[in-house]
Amino acid sequence: MSAARRPGTRRLAASVWPIALSLAVFLIVWQLIVFVSGFQSFVLPGPLTVAERFVRAWADGMMWPHFSTTLLEVLLGFALGSVVALVAGIGLARSRLAERLLSPYLVAAQATPVLALAPLIALWFGTGLFSKLIICTLIVFFPVAIATMVGIRSVDKRLLEMARSFRASSWQIITRIEVPAALPAILGGLRVGITLAVIGAIVGEWAGGDSGLGVLINIARGSLFDTPLMFAALMTLALMGISLYLVMLAIERRLVGER
Repeated sequence: MSAARRPGTRRLAASVWPIALSLAVFLIVWQLIVFVSGFQSFVLPGPLTVAERFVRAWADGMMWPHFSTTLLEVLLGFALGSVVALVAGIGLARSRLAERLLSPYLVAAQATPVLALAPLIALWFGTGLFSKLIICTLIVFFPVAIATMVGIRSVDKRLLEMARSFRASSWQIITRIEVPAALPAILGGLRVGITLAVIGAIVGEWAGGDSGLGVLINIARGSLFDTPLMFAALMTLALMGISLYLVMLAIERRLVGER
């Protein structure tokens, strides 16, 4: 191995081993709780039981249809919610009047639990994909919009004055100065939003649906009474959220560098 690669390998090892150690400690503590408490697997399955059920659910084709449905809802809901939030965040940042008029409604919408709104949304718009997208959009909107607004308002005023002195249009100021300068804040909001989109999809599936990991959790908990399967579905959700977060983190580092 060349000398140039060794520092990178060391940094990777230094970042990976704490994660591996904490995961090992978590699994050991989990198994000890199961062993000491004497709980049966239908109450609290051990990590080995969950891992076996996880592999079996993927091998027999049970998990994939639910996983693909939830992933589609998450990606589409995140994309829609992010676009709406970016436009709204730019508008709020550039207009104090818009902020004063809309902020109370935005805060009220954020303070209202999406879990309470989901049954109404399912009643009004049905239990199909569209209602899931609405729920994901609602839950993704606030953090991305606020991050966009804060990021754009933190742009150096001297840059804006210079752009105006060169007679730059509003569109040029937004696309060439404000958004690029606010990109770190916007991407931070998007990182939060992608994990919240997973929650929104599951809430929408709990409100009504035929497929999805949220539906599978309800089936495993109810009619099947298969607690290991429920844990396997939760594990799949956790892995989905972590993977999407890491993708957003990689995009952020690609665009603005490591901070």
